[in-house]
Amino acid sequence: MASMFSVPKKQHKTPSEKPSVRLLQAGVVWTVTSGILLLLILSSVSIGSVRYSIPEVFRALVGLEDGPIRVIVVSLRLPRVVLAMLIGASLATAGALLQAVMRNPLADPGLIGVSAGAGTAAITILLLFPALTMSLPLFAFLGAALACVLIYSMAWKGGVDPIRLILTGVAVNAVLGGYNSMLQIMNSDNLASVLAFFNGNLSGRSWVHVNTMAAYAIFGLGLSLLCIKSANALQLGDEMCKNLGVRVNASRICLSAVSAFLAAATVSVVGMIGFVGLVVPRISRMLVGSDYKVLLPTSMLMGAAVLLFADTLGRSVVPGMEIPVGIVMAVLGGPFFLYMLRKRGKFSGT
Repeated sequence: MASMFSVPKKQHKTPSEKPSVRLLQAGVVWTVTSGILLLLILSSVSIGSVRYSIPEVFRALVGLEDGPIRVIVVSLRLPRVVLAMLIGASLATAGALLQAVMRNPLADPGLIGVSAGAGTAAITILLLFPALTMSLPLFAFLGAALACVLIYSMAWKGGVDPIRLILTGVAVNAVLGGYNSMLQIMNSDNLASVLAFFNGNLSGRSWVHVNTMAAYAIFGLGLSLLCIKSANALQLGDEMCKNLGVRVNASRICLSAVSAFLAAATVSVVGMIGFVGLVVPRISRMLVGSDYKVLLPTSMLMGAAVLLFADTLGRSVVPGMEIPVGIVMAVLGGPFFLYMLRKRGKFSGT
């Protein structure tokens, strides 16, 4: 279990020393990650079919540069950068919350059926009811919520066991994947939008999409900060939580609902993007430990940086061609997932 919950062995140490060291370590991580994120923002805005220098980008951002450069930087590239950061922070937070719910570092919205529920609802709207496309975020959230309800109801047996929850989620994910494949076969003449949806594409997004995602992200990330106490308690185990007066099942449902909301919001705006919620919280645990007071902000910041890096890489690795960010994350996240399986580290990541 995370060292923050253990009793110090040496009597001469004060109880505040350990949290102080952990907070200092988190401050260093936040500072370095923020610097990397700033460099990624400038690099991403400067990269495209026409490349601009960093000074040109900076002058366009502060309003000292007019003409086509400012239009391209402010109206086309900057919205994509901001959206990538919002999506990355939301997915990383959703994954971190689910890992607390299931006490498993391999839990992720895309692996246990939450994202699949949102994706199934979105694909159904896109292919069968295109007139309702404007309400896609609402239907995506309802799909994710229904998937959560289905997973919990099937895993419930006098309570919710994390292992049953994961196995049920995998099964629901497989069933929904089969439904999605059947729907694509039946509507094979209208798959252009669906293919872009499955690959998680940020191309062509504008400030309208940023404003939509920002509203969802601010609300969902704010709710996640209110779940810190419950997330820390769930890591202690069910028996310890009950002894402390924590309502275990209610806490799991609340954390899952917030995670589903964040995952559904990202799916409705940019489509399916995997592995962010798996990779980022794990790296964050390795750097700052398992206390959600520092783990959650670290995951948000690092999630923004990771997805922005993946999107920038997809736009620059092949000249004249843009690789969707969902594909880039699959290529980068898959090997890391296998590494985690091989290592078989403890949940705390210490």
